[in-house]
Amino acid sequence: MQARPEPPAWLLELGLNRAAPPVHVHVGDCWDTGGRSRGISREEALQALTDGTPACTHCRPDTALGYLDG
Repeated sequence: MQARPEPPAWLLELGLNRAAPPVHVHVGDCWDTGGRSRGISREEALQALTDGTPACTHCRPDTALGYLDG
Protein backbone atom coordinates (compact mmCIF):
# COMPACT_ATOMS: atom_id res chain seq x y z
CA MET A 1 0.00 0.00 0.00
CA GLN A 2 1.31 3.45 -0.92
CA ALA A 3 1.24 6.36 1.50
CA ARG A 4 -0.83 9.36 0.53
CA PRO A 5 1.15 12.34 -0.70
CA GLU A 6 1.64 15.25 1.66
CA PRO A 7 -1.13 17.83 1.33
CA PRO A 8 0.00 21.19 -0.07
CA ALA A 9 1.06 23.80 2.46
CA TRP A 10 -0.87 26.55 0.65
CA LEU A 11 -4.00 26.59 -1.51
CA LEU A 12 -5.42 29.01 -4.05
CA GLU A 13 -9.22 28.97 -4.26
CA LEU A 14 -10.14 29.58 -7.89
CA GLY A 15 -13.03 31.58 -9.33
CA LEU A 16 -16.06 30.12 -11.09
CA ASN A 17 -14.43 30.19 -14.53
CA ARG A 18 -11.03 30.72 -16.10
CA ALA A 19 -11.61 34.46 -16.53
CA ALA A 20 -12.56 35.00 -12.87
CA PRO A 21 -9.82 36.08 -10.48
CA PRO A 22 -8.82 33.81 -7.59
CA VAL A 23 -11.15 34.00 -4.59
CA HIS A 24 -8.85 33.40 -1.58
CA VAL A 25 -5.45 32.18 -0.45
CA HIS A 26 -5.64 29.42 2.20
CA VAL A 27 -3.36 27.45 4.50
CA GLY A 28 -3.23 23.89 3.13
CA ASP A 29 -5.38 22.31 5.85
CA CYS A 30 -8.12 24.98 5.87
CA TRP A 31 -11.65 23.60 6.20
CA ASP A 32 -13.19 26.42 4.10
CA THR A 33 -11.48 26.02 0.72
CA GLY A 34 -14.51 25.22 -1.41
CA GLY A 35 -14.30 22.76 -4.26
CA ARG A 36 -12.17 24.77 -6.65
CA SER A 37 -8.71 24.99 -5.14
CA ARG A 38 -5.22 23.91 -6.11
CA GLY A 39 -1.97 23.56 -4.24
CA ILE A 40 0.56 26.36 -4.62
CA SER A 41 4.04 27.11 -3.34
CA ARG A 42 4.86 29.58 -0.57
CA GLU A 43 6.15 32.02 -3.17
CA GLU A 44 2.94 31.73 -5.20
CA ALA A 45 0.86 32.30 -2.05
CA LEU A 46 2.84 35.45 -1.21
CA GLN A 47 2.54 36.67 -4.81
CA ALA A 48 -1.22 36.10 -4.83
CA LEU A 49 -1.58 38.12 -1.61
CA THR A 50 0.65 40.87 -3.05
CA ASP A 51 -1.50 40.89 -6.21
CA GLY A 52 -4.62 41.51 -4.12
CA THR A 53 -6.11 38.03 -3.66
CA PRO A 54 -7.74 38.12 -0.22
CA ALA A 55 -6.54 35.89 2.60
CA CYS A 56 -9.07 33.45 4.05
CA THR A 57 -10.50 34.94 7.24
CA HIS A 58 -10.64 31.49 8.88
CA CYS A 59 -7.13 30.11 8.41
CA ARG A 60 -5.28 33.47 8.04
CA PRO A 61 -2.52 32.50 5.58
CA ASP A 62 -1.27 36.08 5.60
CA THR A 63 -0.40 35.74 9.28
CA ALA A 64 1.14 32.28 8.77
CA LEU A 65 3.26 33.65 5.92
CA GLY A 66 4.30 36.78 7.81
CA TYR A 67 2.65 38.96 5.16
CA LEU A 68 1.99 42.32 6.81
CA ASP A 69 1.12 44.58 3.86
CA GLY A 70 -2.35 43.12 3.29
